[in-house]
Amino acid sequence: MTLPAPAAQQAAPAAAPPLPAPAPRPAPPAPPVERPAVTLPSIADTQTQAAEEEQRRQDAAQAEQTAAREAAQREAERIALVQNETRQREAVLQEQARAEQAAQAETARRQAERQEAERQELAHQDAQRRAAEEQKQAQEQARLAEQARQDAERMEAARREAEREEGARLAQREAERQEAARREAARQETLAQETARQEAARQEAARLEQARLAQREAEKQETARREAAQREAARQEAIAREAARQEAARQEQARLAQLEAGRQEAARREAAQREATRQQTAQQELARQEAARQEAGRQEQARQDALRQAEDKLAQAQREKAAQEAQREERLRAIGRQLNEEAARRDAAAKLPPTTSGLRRGWLFGRSDPNGDMVQYARAMSQKIEMNQSFDTVRELVKQPHTQPVVTVAVRADGSVEKVTFVVSSGNRALDAAIEQVVAGQAPYGTFPPNLARQYDVIEIRRTWIFDMAIRLE
Repeated sequence: MTLPAPAAQQAAPAAAPPLPAPAPRPAPPAPPVERPAVTLPSIADTQTQAAEEEQRRQDAAQAEQTAAREAAQREAERIALVQNETRQREAVLQEQARAEQAAQAETARRQAERQEAERQELAHQDAQRRAAEEQKQAQEQARLAEQARQDAERMEAARREAEREEGARLAQREAERQEAARREAARQETLAQETARQEAARQEAARLEQARLAQREAEKQETARREAAQREAARQEAIAREAARQEAARQEQARLAQLEAGRQEAARREAAQREATRQQTAQQELARQEAARQEAGRQEQARQDALRQAEDKLAQAQREKAAQEAQREERLRAIGRQLNEEAARRDAAAKLPPTTSGLRRGWLFGRSDPNGDMVQYARAMSQKIEMNQSFDTVRELVKQPHTQPVVTVAVRADGSVEKVTFVVSSGNRALDAAIEQVVAGQAPYGTFPPNLARQYDVIEIRRTWIFDMAIRLE
């Protein structure tokens, strides 16, 4: 895409304003009566010429400022176009990656459906599968090579365009710097005002929340006090009724003492039991009220703790989001470099003569592949690393800041390790060394199955290493 030329290249520089005409040298002193009559008009003409020259200089300066502003505006539009084009290219790359993942998932599903038939006709379908795999690998290599070539052409075109525009930007940089300084000052002022407004709003919200909590606590205490007063009045009334009933019972018992001595004793025991039950009920009610008060206090404390935790989680989520965004950008760049390296290696391998090396190599960069034996072998290898106590080797190292490493392990047909390659380093040399130690410590990983051994001498298995409570290979 050809961008519009800067203003410095479209319009010729404004002509330099003409120098003022030199003022006429004054005549030698003469007697007053003989002074020329043209002295005053000459001074007026000089002043007029100086004013016109000053006006021309101001017009030229204003024209230069206008041209600088127009150039800065065109440069901003060009930068926006370049950014938009970059975003579109990234979207296209992501869409291609999603399409490839969908195609791989569909291929894995079809392979699972064909497994039963392949077990019945193993010898015949083994030859067909090898042919299909070779054709697919050739197509994939051609597609990756074409994509790498197109990416290289786009990058070269972008580089030439950047070099061409660099010369134009040098002339405009000073004007842009002044305009950027002005915009930065305005932005800082706006940001300071917005920060002050947000801080005031936050303080006001906190004050309102504290007032609401205080009001709720006062209402709760008032409700508890009223309930306690009502319960106390009911208890006093019950005590009075019980005392009156006991007095009536005592008089009745005295009147019938001679006739119902046994009945009197039973009534006494029943009254004592009821009193004990009443006191027990009152104690249980008091204990229930105390438990309810403590539960209310605990819930209020839990709510405040939850608010603090929510604020901490929000801040942590924002920090994690920024870190994840940085990791995603780094991962995308690493994937781009990886694809370029893989295309270069495959091109180099395709150009080598058949007799250069007797080793037949296979690659497994994902979870699915048309070769089911290779997928099962890689799964068994990952499980051996994950199920053993290998996490103790890196337990202390993973507490340090690091990036999730992407590691390619080349395994020979006898299960031994040929080499360990870091496609994406963890950023911690000690952790990378520990990963190599884990891979070597778990070797050998078992000999290849017969079908796999007939196809390859070495397979390279790529996995992303994730450390949480254990080692997980994704």
